[in-house]
Amino acid sequence: MGHSLSADKRERQNVVRALHNKLNRSTLKKELKTFDKVLKEKPADAQTALSKVWSALDRAARKNAIPKARADRKKARLALAVERLKTASKSA
Repeated sequence: MGHSLSADKRERQNVVRALHNKLNRSTLKKELKTFDKVLKEKPADAQTALSKVWSALDRAARKNAIPKARADRKKARLALAVERLKTASKSA
C-alpha cells in the first residue's frame, strides 16, 4: 500500500502493465518455438514462419515488452538461419 493516492494508483498500473508485458513476451516465445519447429521439420515453410516471427518481434518491441535493439538482433539472426538453410539445401 502506498503512502498516497497517486502511489496506490501507480501500484495498480504497474500490476496491469506487468501482466501485459508477460502476455506479450509469452506470445513471442511461442512464436519463436513454432519457428524453430518449422525450421527443423518443414524447411520449405521457413519463409512464411519467418514473417510471422518478425511480426511478433516488431509487436513486442512496439509495445515495449522487449527492447527494439533486441528485436532487430533476433530478426537478423533468424533471417541468417533461414539463408543458411537455403544454402545448405542447394548444395546438398
